[in-house]
Amino acid sequence: MVNTTFISDNKALLKIGWFSTGRGEGSYGLLESTLNAIDSGELHGEITFVFVNRAEGQTKQTDRFLTFVKSRGIPLITLSSRDFRRAHNNEPWANLREAFDKAVIELLGPFDADIAVHAGYMLIAPVLCSEYLTLNLHPALPGSTIGMWQQAIWDVIGKRLIRTGAMIHVSTINVDEGPVIATAEFSVRGRHFDSHWEEIDGFDLKTLKQKQGEELGLFKAIRKAGLLRERPLLVETLKAVSQGQIDPTGSKGIADLTQTVEKSIMD
Repeated sequence: MVNTTFISDNKALLKIGWFSTGRGEGSYGLLESTLNAIDSGELHGEITFVFVNRAEGQTKQTDRFLTFVKSRGIPLITLSSRDFRRAHNNEPWANLREAFDKAVIELLGPFDADIAVHAGYMLIAPVLCSEYLTLNLHPALPGSTIGMWQQAIWDVIGKRLIRTGAMIHVSTINVDEGPVIATAEFSVRGRHFDSHWEEIDGFDLKTLKQKQGEELGLFKAIRKAGLLRERPLLVETLKAVSQGQIDPTGSKGIADLTQTVEKSIMD
């Protein structure tokens, strides 16, 4: 189990417990890039287990994720939140969160980890984040969007922002509001974006959502740029934690990893 205090030992492997719903390319890419960093020796760590809150056969996207985890020989633990709710007479999920978390913790009892990572884990987990020192990747900068990545992008478009980014923060019972430990920013202006901004000139956000939705060129461009940076941001944060350069409890301020992330993209 994870102790909610953290003591860095630069010589020891950082043991990481991984939580995901495995619902799409973002979740898959985050796990793959972290494993690549471990394989290359860039990240001195290991993923000791992967927990997924879906069962095999629920969706093709999650099945792809599960197959990948199995192919890497990582202990895989699943408990379908959908089936859990059905087994409890389809009660409102707010009434089941704590019971589900406790069931997950029991399943994970045999496994050890120094920290946990929520990477595309789509559940609010009040008991889990108390049991584990947990880092969460959120696709927005501090003080901006709370919620899904789609909403974060629509907020950028609706507010005509010039910059956006992502952050790694400590998971708490307050969704997306735990202490921030690392950020990376990027501009949504320039040659990859300007023509898309011109296309939406004069249109309000409601119209853009209704007519084009996530197929909007600007929406896709921002998503692509965000995904490109989220993966190295998570890897660089874990590296810094393993080397004692970042305190994963969030008690020593925020590390701006923008330059490091941009360099990794260029390499």
